Amino acid sequence: MALKLSEIQAPIANEMIEFEQKFRSFMKSKVFLLDQIMSYIVKRKGKQMRPMFVFLSAGVTGQISERTYRGASLIELLHTATLVHDDVVDDSNYRRGFFSINALWKNKIAVLVGDYLLSRGLLLSVDNGDFDLLRIISQAMKEMSEGELLQMAKARNLDITEDLYYDIIRQKTASLIASCCAVGATSAGSDDAVIEKMKDFGLKVGMAFQIKDDLFDYGDEEIGKPLGIDIKEKKMTLPLIYGLQKADSSTKRKIIRIIKSKSDQPQKVKEVISFVKNSGGIEYAKSVMNNYYDEAMLILNAFEPSPFRHSLSQLVTYTIERSK
Repeated sequence: MALKLSEIQAPIANEMIEFEQKFRSFMKSKVFLLDQIMSYIVKRKGKQMRPMFVFLSAGVTGQISERTYRGASLIELLHTATLVHDDVVDDSNYRRGFFSINALWKNKIAVLVGDYLLSRGLLLSVDNGDFDLLRIISQAMKEMSEGELLQMAKARNLDITEDLYYDIIRQKTASLIASCCAVGATSAGSDDAVIEKMKDFGLKVGMAFQIKDDLFDYGDEEIGKPLGIDIKEKKMTLPLIYGLQKADSSTKRKIIRIIKSKSDQPQKVKEVISFVKNSGGIEYAKSVMNNYYDEAMLILNAFEPSPFRHSLSQLVTYTIERSK
């Protein structure tokens, strides 16, 4: 039976309701246009998995406190800022099935909205002296930017090795989930060793999460993102990297030629998907994802059993069993 987020949330259900109210108040502005846009952002929020990682990590390692709420809010403010900016960079008109900020209010306003969210997050930390939380999240934001730029720099030549791929996803995806878990543990008053363990746990979850996302590109049905979108955008994902590693030189040249110059042709994209499936790339990526999952669970299971640990374990399972 598929896990439901509402069930996973059970031990922190009240905290999540309170978090939503606090988060709304942190986003408020006296400028009507900004307030209007902030309301729009709050209404179309996603699954709120990042705050869940923060609260559950705090519960596993100690007590949920006011600092936990601020830490979760800081992550959401800064992450939302990066998403608003990403939509401008990608010229994307949709985000989670809704119109993006830049689609409704144009690029100039979207960039300024991202800046506003960033400044709200910084002030929330500075005003409350949460410099340790700010340091953790600022480090993650730095890594996310570096990971994106590294991927862009390498995408031109499609010369991403498996090791480089792990570096990129560690920076651009896993670092954020790692910071959620580290912030949760820090806000609960944990010592450095426990914070480091939770960060490592989050890093492994993030790696599994991104590989799962890559696998959607080769699904047999329409899910959260269109089939073959990574290939169309010339992104080198693990199943494809593995397939190219195993291919003979002429097949490799042919596949790279399709990705470089024919990825806008649906029939050619299907050809690449078939190549990856036949090369064993899907099975390989799944085995790597499951290894990261096992390593994450090994870290988590070293903590005392509790409803928080159980839910955090379920949340990790949800991230690699989700259908979109």
